[in-house]
Formats: sequence, structure tokens, C-alpha cells
Amino acid sequence: TFYDAHNPIARDIYWAQARDSVVRRSGSDAWWVDQCEPDNGSLLDERRKAVFSVGKGIDYFNSYSLEHAKGLYKGWRRDIPGKRAYFLIRQAFAGSQHYAATLWSSDVTTTFRAFKSQVPQGINACVSGMPYWTSDIGGYLSRTAPEGRPDWSAPEYRELFTRWFQFGTFSPIFRIHGKGERALFSKNWDDQTKTILLKYDKLRYRLLPYIYSLSARVNRDNYTIMRALTFDFRNDKNVYDIPDQYMFGPAFLVNPVTEQLYTGKNADNPPKTRKVYLPKGNKWFDFWTGETLNGGQTIDAAAPIETMPLYVRAGAIVPMGPNVEYATENPSGAIELRIYPGANGEFKLYEDENDNYNYEKGNYATFSFKWNDQLHQVTISDRK
Repeated sequence: TFYDAHNPIARDIYWAQARDSVVRRSGSDAWWVDQCEPDNGSLLDERRKAVFSVGKGIDYFNSYSLEHAKGLYKGWRRDIPGKRAYFLIRQAFAGSQHYAATLWSSDVTTTFRAFKSQVPQGINACVSGMPYWTSDIGGYLSRTAPEGRPDWSAPEYRELFTRWFQFGTFSPIFRIHGKGERALFSKNWDDQTKTILLKYDKLRYRLLPYIYSLSARVNRDNYTIMRALTFDFRNDKNVYDIPDQYMFGPAFLVNPVTEQLYTGKNADNPPKTRKVYLPKGNKWFDFWTGETLNGGQTIDAAAPIETMPLYVRAGAIVPMGPNVEYATENPSGAIELRIYPGANGEFKLYEDENDNYNYEKGNYATFSFKWNDQLHQVTISDRK
């Protein structure tokens, strides 16, 4: 159903009902706000014909989800002050990022074709101002399997899930969702698949100091984590028409493998590579091997099933934390500082109390790493 989300009184009523029946009762950390889109099935014509407090429904159609998110956010901030608001939403409108909203790409199918479309969708969503975007890793449902549940133990679905999981590791939000059992240690996976998934899961957690610091830049500097190549290499015209490569923060060039290489028609002779363009003006390091390559060239990057081609820009500084199973398991764990020489570099590390709004009152800490490539010298600033 729907309501007049443009009316502040209606928004308050909706929030009060949700707060008392769900959020407070369960002690929820976050809210998966599912069907907040304006074109929901049989109600489409009703919403268009409705008269909202601000005018005709047809005129204020697309901003429905924005107003809905606003009511949830303001209610949460007022009534649950010690916990950060977080909403996973299925529909967004310009400005939704102001209300702690993460957009996901809805109920996509469990196919390589659908997976391939996710990469440019994510890039474009982040270009449009939504810094937090995600997809259902593996896809939501199969159009051909009974009840939409594919057989995840089948080799072709293992390959699809593995490749999508690798992409998810370098999406702003990392999450699995969909029909059919596919947990990290599912019996549907063979030993090789489990090993690969665990490798990327551990990498995501080790990158938390890097990712959390980038999240602070989103909040403080209007930054975007998932970056179209034109953001950082606008003078290199070769990047203008690349739909499936992007930067993840200032360091990582991410190149998802969205083609089915190891099962199906290529099973007998898989190509095992994907084309990767390395932007001009930089040297690049293969993250997995350490090999150094010059920018301004297209390469055939090795892409065995366990490897998503991943490159790091010269001058990058990447803080990596210890192996953990949840974000605050080892807050004082030692940081491994990876410096990729070949250019000067800088990175500001950010820390706060993790789950409240005290950072808005100044309760946070930063310090900076600077790399002088000529001197091969790293400088760590005072903590502020």
C-alpha cells in the first residue's frame, strides 16, 4: 500500500507505528525498507491519481521515496539517538543520500547477463550522488528454477556467485541476498569455492580501516567511494567509454569478470583473461602479484576463477587491519601499511566511536600518512 509521504503528519504517523511495532521491539540496528518505490504493481494508477498534500500524485510521483526516507530518518534521529540510522532502500530520488539511505538494484536475476549490467548501474548510481549502492550478490531469483531457487551446487551457478561475490567485495556495501541457500560456508559450495569466497571475505574485513576512512570522506568531503574512471582520469579520453571498470577510493582499479569463462560454452577452452585498460599518467601494481605495469595500455589480465583483476595506483597508501569476523572485534589491532611507490601519496585515517552521532560533536580522530617518493620516506602526522 502507500500513503501521503509528502505530508509531515502522515510521515510521523508511519514512523510512530513502525517504531513501536518493529524497531524498538526488536532493537534493530538498521531497517531494510523494501517497497518504497512509486510504481509498485497494481497501485501504480492509484498513486498517479492520488492527490497528495503538495499536489497531484502524477506531479510528485518520483519524489515519494525521498519523502518516505526523510520521515524514517528524522524519526530515528529523534527517538533513537544513540544509534546511527541506516536504511536499505529499493528506490531513491535526488537527495535520498541525505537520509542515511543505501540504494540496492532490486530483484535482479541469477544470470551473467544480469550481473554484467550491475557494474555500470552501480557506477552510474554513484555518479548521480548516491554514494552507497549495492546489489544482491548472486542475483535475487531464477526465472526458470522452481520457486525461483537455482541449484547453487551446479558449476555454472558457483561460477556466477564467485564472480559476483568478488565484485561485491569492492562495492560500497557488501551483501548477499536472494533465493536459495548460499551462505559463505554453504554445503552447496565445493572446497575450491569456499576457499575463494573466504579469501575475498577476509580481504573486505582487512580493508575496513581504508573503507571506513573513505566513508568519513563521504560524510565530510562529499566524496564518492565507487568512482567512475572519468572522476580521476578525466584527461584520458580512453576511459570515457569503459562501462565495467572503476576506482574504489583513490587506490584500487577494480575490474569485475562478468563473462562466463569456465562453464557453459567456454568450459572446454576457457580464455582465463579479461581486457583491462590501465589509465594514463600512472604506474600500476597488480594487487595479487606485485607486478608493475605502465598506464595508457590495454592488457589481457589473468582472470582464473580465484582472481578478479585488481590494480593499485602508484603513490597509493592502503591501511589494512587484522583478520576479524566483525567490524569492532579487534579495535586496537595493528595496521599493516601498504605503500605503493612510484609517486608521492597521502592518506588520512579516520576513527570514531562506530555507532552514534558523537562525531557530529567533534568526537573523532584523524592522522595522515604522507609518502615522499623521491626520498622513499613516509611521515605520520600527529593524531588530531
